[in-house]
Amino acid sequence: MTGMCDEIRPRAGLLPLTIYVAAPRGFCAGVDRAIQIVELALAKYGAPVYVRHEIVHNRHVVEALKAKGAIFVEELDEIPDTQAPVIFSAHGVPKSVPEAAEARHLFYLDATCPLVSKVHIEAERHHEDGREVLLIGHAGHPEVLGTMGQLPEGSVHLIETIDDALAFTPKNPDALAYTTQTTLSVDDTRAIAEVLKERFPRMVGPRKDDICYATTNRQEAVKRIAPLCDRLIVVGSPNSSNSLRLVEVAERAGCPRAMLVQCAAEIDWANFIGIKSLGITAGASAPEVLVEGIIEAFKARFAAKVQSVVTAEEDIAFKLPRQLRDGPAL
Repeated sequence: MTGMCDEIRPRAGLLPLTIYVAAPRGFCAGVDRAIQIVELALAKYGAPVYVRHEIVHNRHVVEALKAKGAIFVEELDEIPDTQAPVIFSAHGVPKSVPEAAEARHLFYLDATCPLVSKVHIEAERHHEDGREVLLIGHAGHPEVLGTMGQLPEGSVHLIETIDDALAFTPKNPDALAYTTQTTLSVDDTRAIAEVLKERFPRMVGPRKDDICYATTNRQEAVKRIAPLCDRLIVVGSPNSSNSLRLVEVAERAGCPRAMLVQCAAEIDWANFIGIKSLGITAGASAPEVLVEGIIEAFKARFAAKVQSVVTAEEDIAFKLPRQLRDGPAL
């Protein structure tokens, strides 16, 4: 986007600075798949391609896809009758959305992250088994709306805090299950789940933690570098849940101040006067080019030494929708 990440003029005088760059960081497999779905749909079917909600929560990504011919809408009723593909975002959607698309004979592609789809399936199975379903998550987040929308209204109870967990009154304490949003703080979620388990010992939880591997790995990487840093930057968008959690994790892990920054042009340099060490990471929907731009901005102002701190290796990839893997265009 023009002017969004313009280079900033360096200041005179270069003081030493160690930059610790967390790894893993940035795009996860679900985000990478979702962006590929939009790009491949544009390549196969041509512009326009309609996308319901931001495909991922990153302004840079959204603007780049707009430039290629993607049209972003919040609801299906903003889309005209069309043969063009309609893509659902990586966060997932309520069941009512594909049902509405089918009623209008829209051709849609579902870019929901497979790990979010796993949570949807868990919630449905618990409901079918006669359990009340608790969802640990943040009200209003698209992923939460999508998960709650898999079941009849009133079947899922949102738990945002420990106070919510303490206040919840079930219909039957022996017929409860919980699941979670995939992009939460690992530590906060564990604390809430422990309260629920203590109150309702027979409550059923996920066989494996619902918080996705990428969220977990990025939080662990931040915990490693945070105590070493005078300041820590999380590259990400204000509406990105996993990016906001990284800011919280960094400060809890010992960094005096962490902040969310979308790109180099947003840096308030007054916050970095006198620092000797800086941490940098990126949320799961932030492209690496934004990280590189921020590193270069600091190199222009400091005698910077960059160290990569690797805490995990990631090699996960998810299959693309069948329509984009084979077969002719519509």
